[in-house]
Amino acid sequence: MKIGLVGYGKMGKMTEAAARARGHEIVSISDPALERAGEKLPVPPRPEAADVLVEFTRPDTALDNINAAAALGRPIVVGTTGWYDRLPEAEAAVERAGTAVLWSPNFSLGVNIFYRIAAAAAAAFDPFDEYDAAGYEVHHNKKTDSPSGTAKALVLRVLAAMTRKTDVIWESPNEKIPPGLLHYASLRLGAVPGTHTMLFDSPADTVEIKHTARSREGFASGAVRAAEWLAVENRRGVFTMDDVLGGLIDLSGN
Repeated sequence: MKIGLVGYGKMGKMTEAAARARGHEIVSISDPALERAGEKLPVPPRPEAADVLVEFTRPDTALDNINAAAALGRPIVVGTTGWYDRLPEAEAAVERAGTAVLWSPNFSLGVNIFYRIAAAAAAAFDPFDEYDAAGYEVHHNKKTDSPSGTAKALVLRVLAAMTRKTDVIWESPNEKIPPGLLHYASLRLGAVPGTHTMLFDSPADTVEIKHTARSREGFASGAVRAAEWLAVENRRGVFTMDDVLGGLIDLSGN
């Protein structure tokens, strides 16, 4: 498969390595910021030569990159977070062009399985009032969005499964938290790739469910798997890692 990279920072370079390791060809690399800084890219920007594009840039450029991919008639996998308030615009662009976009706050296969485990735990604890729920996430101090996109996706799953919790509070509370709110906190620290935790606590015990990323390589590998899934059948529309994971499970016979 021919892959074009949009963005050539840490994640772009890791995606390049993951794609080559799976036997794919990198036919285009574009990063205007690096080009303006005079850095020579190892592959010239030729996105029209790619079967699928993989994008890791910044929240303020993600939608422009989606629009550019749609104009070229190319499907795009978007790993950038923090732009989801403009998702309807991306969906409209893809629909007009008859192409595809696959977005996710986290492309790690482990994280996406973790979502399902956390939702199942929330449903299991829901009938027992003595168990409260909360959580926290930790990321490196260079991360630009807070809470993380992964945390938002996780909390949405938990709220959908736990009827006793109707909303989330992200900020540090200055008063008692009402029982219907789920508190999810964020911490920025050093070079931590990403840790997400859900807690279910009672007077008798605590159950903790955690995903810890050792590096960003899992994100890059998952993004390449997503690109394979998106391009292999020339899919059209808007997709997430839920679709990819479902396809992988179906293919494995589970």
